[in-house]
Amino acid sequence: MREYIIMTDSCADLTAAEVSELGIVVAPLSYVMDDTTYVNYPDHSELEPEEFFRRVGAGAACSTSAVSVGSFADMMRPILAEGKDILYIAFSSALSTTYQSACIAADDLREEFPDARMEVIDSLSASRGQGLLVHYAVWEKNKGKTLDEVAAFTRELIPHNCHWFTVADLNQLKRGGRISAATALVGTMLNIKPVLHVSDEGKLESVSKSRGIKAALTELVNQMEQTGKAPLADQTVLICHAHCQDNVDFISKLMRERFGVTDIRAEYIGPVIGSHTGLGTLGLFFIGEHR
Repeated sequence: MREYIIMTDSCADLTAAEVSELGIVVAPLSYVMDDTTYVNYPDHSELEPEEFFRRVGAGAACSTSAVSVGSFADMMRPILAEGKDILYIAFSSALSTTYQSACIAADDLREEFPDARMEVIDSLSASRGQGLLVHYAVWEKNKGKTLDEVAAFTRELIPHNCHWFTVADLNQLKRGGRISAATALVGTMLNIKPVLHVSDEGKLESVSKSRGIKAALTELVNQMEQTGKAPLADQTVLICHAHCQDNVDFISKLMRERFGVTDIRAEYIGPVIGSHTGLGTLGLFFIGEHR
């Protein structure tokens, strides 16, 4: 069996420690904040998350860009030159052109490396939901599974990869054009917090509204109870958050009490989604019967 490397991009919001533990390669996206371009490396070497969200909270404008075809080719070529194949798990094609760029780079490299395998998977996932897929793919690879077996497993898991979010700052959604100024004003006055999820098509969609952040967090856990694959106590659950450790603690305690979940891994949300959702955003990721 030919050796292969699992790749993803920085939208998976995996930390440098997780990247090292999993033995994967991460293609970093870039973003522009206050006219300065930063590369979103897993170790946050160019801008720490705390500072990023401080600036977002202060109203800094932020835009993001996908990984270019050339950058993908530059990262893939040395791996292929070593005689290794590549399984790439990409950020949702409904939210970015990253997947398409990876496909084009792989097609270009097939002429240079005709014997190599490059499998590009559209995760239809975002943030640590994408990261959860990568975790499962690596766990399967570590069982001795082939590239084809892991690719098939990952594709079968995608429709069961659940993403649930809530957003604390409606004004940030307004600045990003996601909701109207009137909706943001009324929602802020009434302390309304939206509950969102990533659909089967890989899009971020609003599902319901809750009065107050704790009610919204509780609704995320309610959704886990309704759709999560049993036994929930045995699952690895990932969380992303935008500088709101109190909310992480609250929802983690709730899952432990209600389901007996013990493997909960929480980290910062990255700049691609964080720039649109702002401070106080929290995402919950688990495997369900359906999304």
